[in-house]
Amino acid sequence: MTRIRVTEAESAVLAALWRCGPLSAATLMDEVKAENAWGDATIKTLLHRLIQKGAVLSRREDGRQRYHAVIDHRDYLAGEVDALVDRLFDGDRGALRAFLEDG
Repeated sequence: MTRIRVTEAESAVLAALWRCGPLSAATLMDEVKAENAWGDATIKTLLHRLIQKGAVLSRREDGRQRYHAVIDHRDYLAGEVDALVDRLFDGDRGALRAFLEDG
């Protein structure tokens, strides 16, 4: 599976979808605002980027637009850990494990 790069800000929108499941735009805005001091325009921009990246899907259900996370939360976490291991430990998961055990 190809990793979709998600920024830290975009991950806040995904987190709301992972927490609550598919959401309408209004509910998604409320969920994101509960955790971040962002305006509607910022959240709409982040949502639009996630849709363009293929990380979020917009679907009409019961006459309303609802947003769904396409990326599985566990797959996202695995990708982030892999990127961290690649960047900080030259891809060596054992080195990360040793670092955490020494911590």
